[in-house]
Amino acid sequence: MQQYDPLEIEPRWQVAWAEAALDRVQEADAAGGGGAAADAGGGGASPGTLAPKPSYYVLEMFPYPSGDVHMGHVRNYSIGDVIGRYKRMRGFNVLHPIGWDSFGLPAENAAIKQDSTPAAWTYRNIERQRSSLKRLGFSYDWDRTVVTSDKDYYRWGQWIFLKLWERGLVERRSSPVNWCPSCKTVLANEQVLGEGVCWRCGSPVERRELEQWFFKITGYAQELLDDLAQLEGWPERVRQMQANWIGRSTGAEIDFRLCDADGNPTDERITVFTTRPDTLFGCSFFLLAPEHPLVEAFVQGTPYEAEVARVVALAAGATAVERSKGERKKNGAFTGRYVINPVNGEKVPVWVSDYVMMDYGTGAVMAVPSGDERDFAFARTYGLPIPPVVVAESDPLLDRLRDAHERIVDDVPWEHAFDGEGVMVQSGAFTGMRGGKGSPGSQAVIDSLAAEGTGKATVNFRLRDWLISRQRYWGNPIPAVYCDRCGIVPVPEENLPVILPMDIDVTKGETLASRPEFYEVACPKCGGAAHRETDTMDTFTCSSWYYLRYTDPHNTALPFAPERADAWMPVDQYIGGIEHAILHLLYSRFFTKALRDVGLLGFDEPFKNLLTQGMVKLDGEVMSKSKGNVVAPEEMIARFGADALRVYILFMAPPDKDLDWSQEGLEGISRFVNRVWRSVHDLLGETVVDEEGVRLSLYDDSLDATAAALRGKELNRELHRVIGKVTADIERFNFNTAISALMELTNTTASYLKLPLALRDGALARRVAQTLVLLVAPFAPHMAEELWQSVLGEENSVHLQPWPEFDAAQAVADTIELAVQVNGKIRARITVATGAAEDEVREAALAAAASYLDGKPVKKVVVVPGKLVSVVV
Repeated sequence: MQQYDPLEIEPRWQVAWAEAALDRVQEADAAGGGGAAADAGGGGASPGTLAPKPSYYVLEMFPYPSGDVHMGHVRNYSIGDVIGRYKRMRGFNVLHPIGWDSFGLPAENAAIKQDSTPAAWTYRNIERQRSSLKRLGFSYDWDRTVVTSDKDYYRWGQWIFLKLWERGLVERRSSPVNWCPSCKTVLANEQVLGEGVCWRCGSPVERRELEQWFFKITGYAQELLDDLAQLEGWPERVRQMQANWIGRSTGAEIDFRLCDADGNPTDERITVFTTRPDTLFGCSFFLLAPEHPLVEAFVQGTPYEAEVARVVALAAGATAVERSKGERKKNGAFTGRYVINPVNGEKVPVWVSDYVMMDYGTGAVMAVPSGDERDFAFARTYGLPIPPVVVAESDPLLDRLRDAHERIVDDVPWEHAFDGEGVMVQSGAFTGMRGGKGSPGSQAVIDSLAAEGTGKATVNFRLRDWLISRQRYWGNPIPAVYCDRCGIVPVPEENLPVILPMDIDVTKGETLASRPEFYEVACPKCGGAAHRETDTMDTFTCSSWYYLRYTDPHNTALPFAPERADAWMPVDQYIGGIEHAILHLLYSRFFTKALRDVGLLGFDEPFKNLLTQGMVKLDGEVMSKSKGNVVAPEEMIARFGADALRVYILFMAPPDKDLDWSQEGLEGISRFVNRVWRSVHDLLGETVVDEEGVRLSLYDDSLDATAAALRGKELNRELHRVIGKVTADIERFNFNTAISALMELTNTTASYLKLPLALRDGALARRVAQTLVLLVAPFAPHMAEELWQSVLGEENSVHLQPWPEFDAAQAVADTIELAVQVNGKIRARITVATGAAEDEVREAALAAAASYLDGKPVKKVVVVPGKLVSVVV
């Protein structure tokens, strides 16, 4: 028997598959029209014309070409490859593409370090990663490869920008933005981590006021929230993360009139949004965000100007995330101005504080310190009143407030604010009503404000518009031109793409703004002198629609034909890391809905099912070049082969859990792969020897025909059990337990192989060999192909064969073994016929346990079907 040599077998089959276009997708099948299948690999024969197949789209998040393929890639793409190969064997026409998310800041930084250009660094890495992915044997349709920095791709990103602009979903405006001083560019809110640092480099993020481009994702906030209910195939954790980020709040907009120090009202009003109108009687001060346009007008030339300016400066030096942290010190200053509370006419002082955000609500807050923890801390710091207005029914303060003849505004024995449901107190005509979010008291206050014309019910969202401008070179140019006469003018579609120069020298600090030949253009509208936009788009704009381009990658008239996209989409199974729960996944959902409204798509959501795979760690820590704890896939392939690495990475943990790397574990899996190889050969009656010629498969000459019949029956039963187990486990993505079942089958096979050749059932042995190879094929595709075609002598690729059929009746044993307990201790075991009547089981159990009863009367016999019999004496 030929020894298993993955380093010879794997490259040979990869070449054969490529030459036969084994993984090329047949478009007609996807559209339901059938079509000729690609030639089967290796054998050179074609299975002929196939009947129409249902389509299945499996997709892993495409990589960023930042270096070599790492173990995280191996895990992610092995998961997708098993699903794709399995679905094809189940009769689906599978779309399984790959590409590269190749624009972005890391390429610029790497080019500076290596005295190169971002383009050279990027495309060099793409070729290295392409080679590694092919060496791993992933079943990608390479003809559909998408690279986002290729102009035939980013051209359509610019076209989509123009279409969104036409629909009013693109806007350029001045806004406070998150600025990363290290990356020297702005960041979307979603790109600032909870610690107030850049998601990419970890540097502290600043706030600046800049003119920027935005996608108006907020116009889809309610639909993005509502449609989460459609995503039943997504992890609940991810859906909840998106719901929290969208952040729908129901409440009221309330108008406060400005007044002078004596309480005389003016005609000027400031509107606030609150989710707790029931607490309006507890508003003891009023807050403005430092960026609010009224702040400067209020304090200019007044004694309050310097202190307010100090607070404004402190806010400018902190991120929105830092400013919103509850434990952070609240900085504030009085403006010298007042507003009137619309429900009781009281004069309320106006302060400025850095924990109020301009981009949430209206940038103004009615502060209720008894009902909000941050307001409570601010009031304690600056000595402001804390009048209680909603009190828990269990709070002793409730009776005191009910009996009070005067309003209590400060003598409150609380250490914290109370923001729960309770009884409204000190609230005029609303006193005694139920208070809380969405409570009868809240609605009553809203109705009263609406009747007076000072407020109304409304909905607010935490989600902000998507800031897409980036002050960097290596990205998709924004197709806009600035003309002194015409203003901002879109680049005409026929002039797309705006081509990104490939020779920008980032090592000298060059940007698009350094190249007059790029930005000096004629205005498309009037023909006069104008200049191009020199910002580029956020790279997430590229990854928000790439899955659609895969459906029609060579289209030169549109980003994709609507009928092609509708035939494949939505993606049946999407696979990627939990870190993309908000950024990429939310943006992709927005793009899908916007392109639907443009008329290009006939569906609402891009990804039907989502699997978020765990990380690969070493000694409990995430693998990282900076930590020096990286295990290189190429080195492991050179030692053990790609199939062994694939099987290992899938076996060591469920796909959604973290995996801790173990060299010993990989060695063990390598032995298992070799055992499958030997089992197939021995099932065919070949003599299996090692390199020294020592026989590895020993027969037991003491076994007779009766033993052979029993072992044959057991092997057939185990074969069908494992077919059912592996099938069910792959459907549930329990790849580790599917592989365990294959190990169990090889163990049962080893027992059968102890039979001398003359006693074996040749038909059964071949059937087991064939089925074992078919079941292993999605996990170890190269070895399976070699066994199928070269050893078993079958025609056509193993990966084009139908999946084995599970026969439940044949998976049931004729007899089963049951434990017999006496007073809780196992005393015997019995073998009974499968499906034996309970009386027969009881009788056999009592007979087997008779010596342990000591003549005592039996009080009870409990039969647990398929497991045990419990006797109580």
